[in-house]
Amino acid sequence: MELGWLLWGAAVLLLLHVLMGLSPTVNFALRIGFYSFLCLLASALTAPVCLLVNGGRTVKNMRIIRAVVRTFKYFLGLRFEVKGLENFKVEGPAIIVSNHQSILDMMGLMEVLPDNCVQVGKKELMYAGTVGLIIYLGGVIFINRKSTTSAKMVMAEVAKSMTAENVKVWVYPEGTRNCTGDLLPFKKGAFHIAVQAQVPVIPVVYSSFTSFYNPKTKLFTSGKIKVEVLPPIETKGLTSDDVSDLTDRCFHTMRETLFRLSGRPSESKKSS
Repeated sequence: MELGWLLWGAAVLLLLHVLMGLSPTVNFALRIGFYSFLCLLASALTAPVCLLVNGGRTVKNMRIIRAVVRTFKYFLGLRFEVKGLENFKVEGPAIIVSNHQSILDMMGLMEVLPDNCVQVGKKELMYAGTVGLIIYLGGVIFINRKSTTSAKMVMAEVAKSMTAENVKVWVYPEGTRNCTGDLLPFKKGAFHIAVQAQVPVIPVVYSSFTSFYNPKTKLFTSGKIKVEVLPPIETKGLTSDDVSDLTDRCFHTMRETLFRLSGRPSESKKSS
């Protein structure tokens, strides 16, 4: 009986391997399905640990979550090359901004996430089963993107709690996923917070995923992701009148870095 199950299992694995080799669409669907299953299983197993160790919702749980998620790359054949981690070592709170490409960003986030750092995420994530539970326990700050008034109120509270609790806040200024290999225009909320709290902005840039992950073409293979933490941009002395310039400065710096890490010519080189 046991031999029969082993034979069936071997046959199924062989069939899946053949299908993945024959069809990129099947390969993509299987990999996404496995990644989703991995997220649900890991969060279900990690949530009780967070509750036992830290007692409830707290940014301290991110240490546990980070350790678990960092193992995902081995299952999916992804490698990370990280530079500039020393730029996280600033005194006091800070705003961290990074590009936002896909559902795989969580792995990239946890690969470099500093201690005492909370993320800002969309409210809908709260209802993503055990994944919603684990990110809630990790202290993620949820905003309602459909309500501008609500989002502004939440971001104002973020500015207050950031300085009061001495934490860093991680924000995706593009506001939505963007797997084009370029950046979308930045929303100014994170930069308003940085100026209001007079804390530095730390840009983090991930190279483009398009060489190994592209939902439009059903591409999902193994690959390498380059990550660079850029030097902090100070905001002391800046006012609300400087937010637009700060946003533009950060956007252009991150865009140039994105192109460089991805092996793509920069806009300045194209024009010359």
